[in-house]
Order: sequence, then structure tokens, then C-alpha cells
Amino acid sequence: MSEPQGSEGTTQRLPVIERTAEPDRRDQSASAAAYGPPPAPEAEGGGGERRFWSARRIPAGILALLLLLVAGIFLYDIAAVRAHRPAMHWRRELSGQLAERPLDDIWVLIGAGVAAALGLWLLVLAVTPGLRSVLPMRRTHPDVRAGLHRDAAAMVLRDRAMEVSGVQSARARVRRKKADVRAVSHFRELDDVRADLDLTLTEAIRGLGLARPPALSVHVARTTKKKG
Repeated sequence: MSEPQGSEGTTQRLPVIERTAEPDRRDQSASAAAYGPPPAPEAEGGGGERRFWSARRIPAGILALLLLLVAGIFLYDIAAVRAHRPAMHWRRELSGQLAERPLDDIWVLIGAGVAAALGLWLLVLAVTPGLRSVLPMRRTHPDVRAGLHRDAAAMVLRDRAMEVSGVQSARARVRRKKADVRAVSHFRELDDVRADLDLTLTEAIRGLGLARPPALSVHVARTTKKKG
């Protein structure tokens, strides 16, 4: 048999696409997201994070218990009167006193003052957030809110202050708008120690990630040696 002629009888080598050892970009991005540094938090305009609101469980529980007791006593007395029984002595006495005493009586003024103070206290609890010991942090995710306790922030600043050369002891107190750090130095010049503390603690406050970073106040004193 004769070999066929033309293009039908020829053998052609198909091109082969060889996969190189270059890693996939998606794998690179996934590994970078998994092992790389955390994303920088978005800057909030003017510290827009609000404080955390307290549940006010103790004041609400006390108020609810008092209202329940008073309502229960009055309901029992009203039911007794409806059942043709005499009203309680204290209610008859209270009604008589309120009817007979003038408005400028000392006991009427004291009772009105106590009631007004209690009402003002309840209004203050209703309009203030509470939880003053929790500092709001910047949001790194729109659906997640985080807060840092002031004692924990003070502990971080104290530990960072102890890392500065020349600091023998340190105390830190963090409030809503101010961070007060007091250190005792046993060697080095006080100005040098204070400068290093300012730099280190400013970086530490920035690293806390607070929505409203407190102002830093540093006080450095020389250790006092007792003479024998």
C-alpha cells in the first residue's frame, strides 16, 4: 500500500501549554492576608466612635422592685376597700396629713426634694451612656465594635514605661481624655528619661487603637535614697 499524500497523511505535533512554577496570584494574596500585617484601621473623622451604653441593670432592677411593691400595696388596699373593709391605717393617715399640712411645711418640702432628686437621678441615668471605664476603639470592620478597659490601657502604658532605660518604677492612670504617667528614675538625666518616655508612650497610645486617644502627661522624679 502506498502512503497517503498530502496533509492527511502527515503527522503534526500539537502545541503543548506548559504550566510554569509561578505561584497563583490568588494564593499569594491569600497568604499575604493570612500572614501579613493587619489592615490599617480607617481614620474616623473627628473621633466619631460613641461610648458604650450601660445596661443599668441594678438601678432598673431597684426601681422596678420598688414600683412593684408600691403598686402591690395600693392594689391590695383598693381591693380591701372594694370588699367593704377599712383602708389601711397608713393610707388614711397619709391622706389626712396631705389634706391638713400646708405646702410650705418642712416635711412636705423634704418629701418634694427627695422625689425631685430621685427623678433627676433617673433622668441622668437615662440620658448618659455610662460605662466610663470602657474606652471605644477605632473600627476596623463596620459591623464590629470594640472597647478597651482603662485599667488594661494603663497597664500597657506602665509596662512600656518600665522598658525605658533609667526608669525604676512607674504608675499610669488613663482617663477618658488624659493619660497620666508618673515615673521614678534612679539614673540618667531626668530630661533624657522624660524625652524617651514621651516618645515611647506616644507610640504606645497610638498602638492602642483608641477612637479618641487621650492626651499624654508624663512626670519624672528622682528616686529618694534613705540615709541610714
